[in-house]
Amino acid sequence: MTMKASTARQLTLALAALAALAATPLAQARDKVSLLPLEEAVRLGIQEGKLDGSVKFYLSGAPTPPGQGAALGEEHVNRRTSNGGKEPVFACHWAALSGLIALQDSAKARGANAVVDLHSFFKEKTFKDPVNFECYTGNMMTGVTLKGTYVRTAP
Repeated sequence: MTMKASTARQLTLALAALAALAATPLAQARDKVSLLPLEEAVRLGIQEGKLDGSVKFYLSGAPTPPGQGAALGEEHVNRRTSNGGKEPVFACHWAALSGLIALQDSAKARGANAVVDLHSFFKEKTFKDPVNFECYTGNMMTGVTLKGTYVRTAP
């Protein structure tokens, strides 16, 4: 075998190995679903100063305050965070908190002080629970999608 043929063969083998390694994460990229209490993400947001408490969040099926006015619109938010250096549960809470911040800001802009019927809406599949939200963790990213309705409640 000539030196040129040997180098070409090594290059071909190296490229084949690289292609196999590149395909491996795709095969393992299945999302892991976690159910976590929304209250923990809210608590994190208040502790970090990201949520100010002026907008309350009520998951679907949870008791809502009396005196709820007309709906002021509906919205869904999809937030992701990198998994790099984060524990999976913290990454889930961080992604949820990012969504809650967006909902809080939008609620204030609409004159609402609550988001009701809040539920997970990942890949357009609804998950309703009075305590928990769904979080999806892949190899590199963690994601949370929340959908809710803005309302103004009696003080």
